[in-house]
Amino acid sequence: MSVSGSELLDLQAGLLAHLRGQVSLAVWLGAPARIYDQPPAEVAYPYVSFGRVSAQSIGGVGGDVTEQALNLMCVSRFGGSEEVKAIAAELRVLLDGAALDVAGLVNLRVTYIDVFRSADQRTTYALVRLRAVTEAV
Repeated sequence: MSVSGSELLDLQAGLLAHLRGQVSLAVWLGAPARIYDQPPAEVAYPYVSFGRVSAQSIGGVGGDVTEQALNLMCVSRFGGSEEVKAIAAELRVLLDGAALDVAGLVNLRVTYIDVFRSADQRTTYALVRLRAVTEAV
């Protein structure tokens, strides 16, 4: 079985619904939480956006188990790294092992966090990488 685009969309929709329902993120990202697939031109900081995603079949009966890697990018202009570190830490708490409303989701883990500044030193980023395993339903 091959990986379908709907699996990627289902995971993103499930993540968005889960995160927007978390009161703890309102402290950092407002209400409703500023989480975007594509940030608007006049975006308010800080915010989180969906980044790179990849998916591959990893076997199972009939090849129906898929591993997805998805990046969330925390973006801040706070003037230091404290804000994105706090947002990334909160995302780890909320997502590592979370039971999202995504059909066939077997496992969700935060596998990597990287904090860095842009070349202009004005914007700070935190990359939060997720690994999701899903089975066909």
